[in-house]
Amino acid sequence: MRDLNYFQIKILLMSFVVTVILAIGIIPILKKLKIGQIEREDGPSSHLNKQGTPTMGGIIMAIATAILSIFMFVYYAVSEAQVEVDMAYRLIPLVIITVGFGIVGCIDDIKKLVFKNTKGLKPAYKMMGLLVIAVIYCLYLIKGINLGTDTYIPFFKLYINIPIYIYIPFAIFVMLGTTNAINLTDGVDGLCPTVSTIILSCLTVIAVMLDVKEVIVFGTIMVGTCLGFLIFNIHPAKVFMGDTGSLLLGGAIVAMALYLKMPLLLIIIALIPVIETASVIIQVVYYKKTGNRIFKMAPLHHHFELSGWGENKVVSVFGALTLLFCIIGLISI
Repeated sequence: MRDLNYFQIKILLMSFVVTVILAIGIIPILKKLKIGQIEREDGPSSHLNKQGTPTMGGIIMAIATAILSIFMFVYYAVSEAQVEVDMAYRLIPLVIITVGFGIVGCIDDIKKLVFKNTKGLKPAYKMMGLLVIAVIYCLYLIKGINLGTDTYIPFFKLYINIPIYIYIPFAIFVMLGTTNAINLTDGVDGLCPTVSTIILSCLTVIAVMLDVKEVIVFGTIMVGTCLGFLIFNIHPAKVFMGDTGSLLLGGAIVAMALYLKMPLLLIIIALIPVIETASVIIQVVYYKKTGNRIFKMAPLHHHFELSGWGENKVVSVFGALTLLFCIIGLISI
């Protein structure tokens, strides 16, 4: 096996450069097509000046991921070493679920931004699309590569074997929950890609520790892609990712976590997206029961915005906390 650790640096740089080049070319096209952000009237007033900013930029990450993954597949598939050929083919499902989730988000974005249907894709259809992809991926892990249903328990440093009839619904719930949580984290310039980059980096480090080479390659591609996109998404954002990007990132994170048999670790390393989701649930339930709100606005990042935090402060604090949670997650292994 060729020195993958050294090659990782090249993969990351290639992903970064390809994403930046694609962004430079695609953002003007999105502007020309007038695929711009539609801000909520009940959202933070500071966001109203973002109206019309090019969105659906997640297609930049989707294309970059596909290009780099195809390149890496070809690179390893023609190898004389069977272990590298096997790795090349095991890379494919990780890419398919990630881009597949992104496509579902893209359809939603197209309905909202191109056809001006503010409701976008019907929630039932959106969930059905994600569900189909999730089921296929779960079956691939269990039947395709016989990964098994054993799941790592953080801090206890042991694996437990979950019965398949429990594992499959559990894994699907984790996949749908993770993508929704990452989606809710997208609402402040640079927040979603920052948090996602840190989580993806953590999972890639774990893959290095466990020597799961296909996840190492895929994770490195995703980190480079996120960093490239972040250049254009940091405040003030020149492009937004839309559901195309947030669902794609959610798919990448959960695909890696399940492949590494560590879905429960997401409770720790992805605690910020978990808290964001919880804030929405708490707000809705409390409002229905009392007619009052606990937070000034949900998800939680908007509460802090309305409390006087600037967008960069929200991103910095949430990013730092995510880094801390990822360090705790690594300690738990």
